[in-house]
Parts: sequence; structure tokens; C-alpha cells
Amino acid sequence: MAITAPLTLSRESEFRPRFVQSNGRYTLQLNPVTYHVKGGELEGVVDIFNKTCTCKEFDIDKLPCVHAIAAAHHAQVSVYSLVSPYYTKEYYVLAYGETIYPVGSQSRWDVPNEVATMVVLPREVKERKRGRPKTSRFPSVGEFRKRKNRCGKCGAYEHYKKKCNSQTGSTEGNQPTDVPV
Repeated sequence: MAITAPLTLSRESEFRPRFVQSNGRYTLQLNPVTYHVKGGELEGVVDIFNKTCTCKEFDIDKLPCVHAIAAAHHAQVSVYSLVSPYYTKEYYVLAYGETIYPVGSQSRWDVPNEVATMVVLPREVKERKRGRPKTSRFPSVGEFRKRKNRCGKCGAYEHYKKKCNSQTGSTEGNQPTDVPV
């Protein structure tokens, strides 16, 4: 005799490995509806009444996590009673029981006037420059920032030694320096 599960095939195939993983977990009852489940890489606190777990997998999927399955076994509650009804075969049959008709050609659609006259604009797109975006940040206390290149011949900051037109000036002591900002 085969055991028939109330879940759809896709959810049942996702649910079965969780049964196996839930075996061997240590479950401690904190109060009539709350259980602390230890074992494996994560431990969790499960509230069977509110259908929640601290691992958040049960909360998001609405399908019991390994902690919730272990807590349900300890509480002698059917694990399938914790599953969201949207995953059951009954809801699946109800969703697809009626005939679903194709949408048809756009010219044959019945669109209300207020929707047809509505103008929907795309969002504004900022034009981005090429290359890596510049980051402006504030230097930390005591951080040194290199000044602009200084001419090694005359000491001016507008040009460098190779482009210098000055005939005077020595090349000693006019090297770029680090200055605290």
C-alpha cells in the first residue's frame, strides 16, 4: 500500500529530504507550542502555533524546515498540518480546475478609457561617463595625500621639468613632497 501525500509532487520532492535531515535532532520543549531544536549546523526555535522558526526558512517558504519537522515529531503533530494550504493538491486542482482561456489579440482587448488614456513614461536614465566612477572621500587624520606634480627645475605646480621654459632655478630640493591634509 502506497502512502499518498497531500502535497503536490514538486513540493513533496522538496519536502522529503527535510524529513531525512530532521532525524537525530535534539528537541527541547520550551512551552506547549515552542521548541528549541539542536543538531546540524544550525539550531532553531520553532513556534508550531504561529508556524515560525528562527532560521526563517519556515517563515519564507511556508513549508516546514528541518527544525519544524523535528519539533512536530516531538509534539506528535502531523507535519502536513504545518504546510501552507497553497502547496496541497486540493488547492492545485482548484486553481487549475476552471478553463483558462488565452488572452487573444491585443486589438480585441476591452480596455477602460482611463487606462487607455494613461501615459506611462520610462524612468529617467542618467548618462554615465566612461571608465571607473570617481570616488570622493575625506582623508583620515594623519593621512598623507600626494600633491600635484611640481616642476623639478623651477618649483611651479603648473608644469613639469621637461616642459619648463624657465632658464633659472636649480634642480635640487624641488622634488614633489607629501603634505598632510
